[in-house]
Amino acid sequence: MTAERQRPPPNGDLSRVTVAINGRKFRMACEEGQEAHLRRLASDLDQRIGRLRSEFGEIGNTRLTVMAALTISDELVQMSGRMRALEHELAELQDTRAAAADHSKVTQAAVAAALNAAAERIEGITRRLNRTLPPDEGTASARGSAVENGAVGRPSMVAAGRSND
Repeated sequence: MTAERQRPPPNGDLSRVTVAINGRKFRMACEEGQEAHLRRLASDLDQRIGRLRSEFGEIGNTRLTVMAALTISDELVQMSGRMRALEHELAELQDTRAAAADHSKVTQAAVAAALNAAAERIEGITRRLNRTLPPDEGTASARGSAVENGAVGRPSMVAAGRSND
């Protein structure tokens, strides 16, 4: 495949490129900046025709060109199918991600509610404990009775976190 860059037309919108496919030259127009892409496409088609010629021999230029076009069309259909399958899979993954995010929010709300309930219970227990012990007197008498009973050094049931609540 060979390609030659031609002068752009007077309006400046299109470039002219000459490509060789299957031994024949074709003058093509393309948008400015797309010349290399057009050359790659022509080269790919020329190589496909060359491979078909080596497989099937000289079966006619038109037939080789049609076979190459059908091969390209088949690849396009397969790629379109793969793309649709990937789009479907992506949509399912996005749905799964959204469901997981929703589940995470629900779980966070449940954990927050459980922590709030635990904090309220702890505050309630603390209030009840503060009501049962006199501020200074209860502490001194509790220490005194603990010393008298030989319980110094051992934590009380309340201090150890054991409560009858």
